[in-house]
Amino acid sequence: MRQVSLREFRTRGAKALKAVPKGETVLLSGQKGPAYFLIPVIGDIAAEELELRRAVAKASLRQYARLAERHPVSEEEIEKEIAAARAARRAPRMGRKG
Repeated sequence: MRQVSLREFRTRGAKALKAVPKGETVLLSGQKGPAYFLIPVIGDIAAEELELRRAVAKASLRQYARLAERHPVSEEEIEKEIAAARAARRAPRMGRKG
């Protein structure tokens, strides 16, 4: 995987990508670290998009699992949060006709 700075990509996008072998993923990085992946399309776009969405969802779940391990929450706290969300959904909104 190649790494290209966001600045270089903005100013010389096409030239920056010419050096990358066909089919290789590019990591765009800014001053605060990695920012984006550029992933080449090789086959069926719809299938690849679905696969990419699944990978992003799995990464997100792993991130939230790590967060949950660091900050455990009791079942009682979860039930209170659910009840509050349901109450907010049922509450009439100001200025709403209906």
